[in-house]
Amino acid sequence: MGRVLRETLKPSTSSVSATTTSTSVTETVNGSHQFKITGYSLSKGSGIGKYIASDTFMVGGYLWAIYFYPDGKSPEDNAAYISLFIALASEGTDVRALFELTLLDQSGKERHKVHSHFGRTLESGPYTLKYRGSMGYKRFFKRTLLEQSDYLKDDCLSVHCSVGVVMSHTEGPKIFSIAVPPSNIGHHFGQLLESGKQTDVSFEVDGEFFPAHKLVLAARSPVFRAQLFGPMKDHNTKQIEVEDMEAPVFKALLHFIYWDSLPDMEELTGLTSKWASTLMSQHLLAAADRYGLDRLRLMCEANLCEVVAINTVATTLALAEQHHCFRLKAVCLKFVAMPENLRAVMQTDGFEYLKQSCPSVLTELLEYVARVNEHPVIVCRHGNEAILDGSDANGRRVKQRL
Repeated sequence: MGRVLRETLKPSTSSVSATTTSTSVTETVNGSHQFKITGYSLSKGSGIGKYIASDTFMVGGYLWAIYFYPDGKSPEDNAAYISLFIALASEGTDVRALFELTLLDQSGKERHKVHSHFGRTLESGPYTLKYRGSMGYKRFFKRTLLEQSDYLKDDCLSVHCSVGVVMSHTEGPKIFSIAVPPSNIGHHFGQLLESGKQTDVSFEVDGEFFPAHKLVLAARSPVFRAQLFGPMKDHNTKQIEVEDMEAPVFKALLHFIYWDSLPDMEELTGLTSKWASTLMSQHLLAAADRYGLDRLRLMCEANLCEVVAINTVATTLALAEQHHCFRLKAVCLKFVAMPENLRAVMQTDGFEYLKQSCPSVLTELLEYVARVNEHPVIVCRHGNEAILDGSDANGRRVKQRL
């Protein structure tokens, strides 16, 4: 038989000692509750030690309640004082806490009567409460003085209670962390649209056809859901004609439904001007409102707010009015009302359209103009974009069509 070789491991003399650290953190989780006591005079005589309880409220993961004793809590005081206590209403472990009880001055002078543990040193530390245990003041206020004070108004008292639950935890260095990638569900649905697989409905828009999936459309849009699956659904749900919409706009709408993001406007329109991008956002906002896509509508609003320009602001304002985009409307009104913009906007074709389609907006515009004359108005960033006028390279007017 062979011999077993034993190798003795010797401790390394060059080992480096590692130092680790940790920190104990003790702090309070704070919350408050206001308790209104009506019919104070009727509560008197209920008996010493009898209390009126507030509704329970949560602070630091525990339930609490305010106890008001109209005849006091202690028999030796012979109902000469009112008593106020805060009680732990949660079962389970002991809870350490600070508290503050305030009887509110109802005269408006803010001379509140406050008893507080916050902001001062406690010799024995915070109070420890068990289930239904309470802490407070037996002689919170003398009853005869209370009834002649501003704390009592219309036979009502108002009590404000703050609770700070003491919490401790230890913080140490993170040994490892796992990076979680952002959601890519939109990418997966977008690839499904681009693949064209398993489509079960086709939309004809301005001579172009767009295949899609009924369930995806129904999940994203309440209008598509009613159109494809509702009791008033179209008779032919395999091929649907969409009227009053241009093909690039519907394509952008489908892109958002599947990808949950806006498409590249320049790539979609084949144009590089910001004016074309603005026009697409206008059309897409109307489409989003038509199909109940609120997030898409807000995204279009945000885009249009950032590209407010002389030649497009009037049509954007009309669009905001027609589709109830109140924040976008306010931005447009402020922009138009500025003295350096008003005359130029009034000379655009869009302003003529605004007058015909939304005459009521003109009244609001006059109000904004009046305000501007009194106070300067700051509007959304527009910079050099105010020169975007929808003209071609030779300065000629072009039709606003995608």
